[in-house]
Amino acid sequence: MAKDRLSMVVFSGTVDKLYPVAIMASGAVAMGQEVDIFLTFWGLNAFRKGAPASNDRISKDFEEMGPAVKQLLAEKKVPSWMDMLRQAKELGNVHVHACGMTMDLFDLKLEDLEGIVDDVMGVAGFIEGAQEGKITLFI
Repeated sequence: MAKDRLSMVVFSGTVDKLYPVAIMASGAVAMGQEVDIFLTFWGLNAFRKGAPASNDRISKDFEEMGPAVKQLLAEKKVPSWMDMLRQAKELGNVHVHACGMTMDLFDLKLEDLEGIVDDVMGVAGFIEGAQEGKITLFI
């Protein structure tokens, strides 16, 4: 039987993709679901220590809208995607995993990442958990 779990593979490190990760994690936790977030490539890069504070990149498809979106977020006092994700972790069962292969590729150690990242995991471990859940997303 499938568990109430949302699994997300986070490949993108742009703010317009990281906000939905945090929002969906918050929503799933509020609904009593477990959340597993697997950070790989540019998604993992966005979680390097200090990176969230300076990351304001928007996907190439919408980069011309970046300054307006940034201003709108500030005007509406929307918390950063990282603050939202931290709040989701405080609310419930959210686990953030760094991809072991990407960590090796970028020559990173767990201590090089923001403290919100729980551990380093191989893809097989993530897939094993994701296949037990109801929803898996690739962002």
